[in-house]
Amino acid sequence: MKKKWIAYVACLFMFTMILAACSNTEAGSQNSASETSKTSSETNQENSTESDELAGSITVVGSSAMQPLVEAAAQQFMQQHPEVTVNVQGGGSGTGLSKISEGAVDIGNSDVFAEEKEGIPADKLTDYKVAVVGMAPVVHSEVGVEDITQDQLIDIFTGKVKNWKELGGADQEIIVVNRAQGSGTRATFETFGLNGQEPIEAQEQDSSGTVRKIVSETPGAISYLAFSYIDESIQALKIDGAEPTAENVETDTWKIWAYQHMYTNGEAVDITKEFIDYMLTDEVQTKLLPKMDYLPVTSMKVDRDANGVVTKQ
Repeated sequence: MKKKWIAYVACLFMFTMILAACSNTEAGSQNSASETSKTSSETNQENSTESDELAGSITVVGSSAMQPLVEAAAQQFMQQHPEVTVNVQGGGSGTGLSKISEGAVDIGNSDVFAEEKEGIPADKLTDYKVAVVGMAPVVHSEVGVEDITQDQLIDIFTGKVKNWKELGGADQEIIVVNRAQGSGTRATFETFGLNGQEPIEAQEQDSSGTVRKIVSETPGAISYLAFSYIDESIQALKIDGAEPTAENVETDTWKIWAYQHMYTNGEAVDITKEFIDYMLTDEVQTKLLPKMDYLPVTSMKVDRDANGVVTKQ
């Protein structure tokens, strides 16, 4: 009887131990699942916070030559950051430099160095070169001239040559269309296309898009535009046999080109910094720029300073 009782107690003890072990395993599984669920939830929250971290708006104003590029880049940037708004406006380089100097905008776009503009405190601004753009003289498609010398170009814009037939073209009066004072495109064209000569008084336009429309619709018209605005509705002229191409800009064989500057008042911060950093990514530099007829600064074989001095890199 005693042996039976001992055997009974031993079996009861073993059964109790088995139940306890099963209970602990289930509890462990539940705790593990709870911890996994908690970790996953926390991770999702962190990722959500990171993706939504950039929020707000910035305003970018200035160069009309830069405007198509910056608008396209802004669209891509806003797709990646849905809580951000990038407002892009033209108005010309002078406007961009004035507005950023006043602190009225977040970024001032310019085709010229701030040092070139009188009254602009260049030492208080930070310069970010985000691209290079070529510029060319453009004419109505029926003027009958495709290649001129630089001296002839200067004679046209200073009023010495008044009819296209003087250059072997159509018997058509030359109609000069200028960009407005303060335009970086105009400043670049006058400096490197006209060797610093002042053009004759003529109609002036604030917008590159408007200039293109007028030239395309006005027989005998001539003006100048960034490569990014040149299309089949107008004709770009060669100068001394050189074609207005990206390859010729890179080597300074084509002289009429400019850096595309983004200026900030002090160092860029927050959304402004993120957007400028985005402008310098491969997504913009190697994909967007060439598609829109701009060049990466890194593709240049030469460098040009604020005084117009060119050196080989």
